[in-house]
Amino acid sequence: MSVGAPDREEYGPRTRPLPFERGTDGPRVIMVGVDGTRTSERAGSYAAGLARRQGAALVVLFVSSASGLTALVPGMDAGAVQRTHDELADELRRECRRGAEELGVPVTFLCRRGDAYGELCAAADEFQADMVVVGASEQAGHRLVGSVATRLVRTGRWPVVVVP
Repeated sequence: MSVGAPDREEYGPRTRPLPFERGTDGPRVIMVGVDGTRTSERAGSYAAGLARRQGAALVVLFVSSASGLTALVPGMDAGAVQRTHDELADELRRECRRGAEELGVPVTFLCRRGDAYGELCAAADEFQADMVVVGASEQAGHRLVGSVATRLVRTGRWPVVVVP
């Protein structure tokens, strides 16, 4: 996160206040996890379009995970890694603001630090998400050890859409 940048920003029209109710005709709150990859960009577009069609609020979550590899790899500059994360968060924040205005969708942008799976679960509970949308992992190792998407599906607490 940029210095002084809030970890939560809201864009677009205000959501209409409705009582919380699971199992309505469509989702009222759609959460999408983004990380700057191609599949997360597609997931964000899918979630934004679905939110627009359903008249739902969109919660966009970017998780900056502190990699333990930074300390283990000689010559890797932790400050440079943090600046890269900050720049990506700023870019995603601008895209959310632009999308909220263009689509007329209420968007909440969250920037958190930690484990992507844990932060997605916590934010989905916090915002009472009716659905979680994520991009499929493109990393080969995730076929063996599992990805965030696989872990979310196995949790079974919300409908999960995995966008290829």
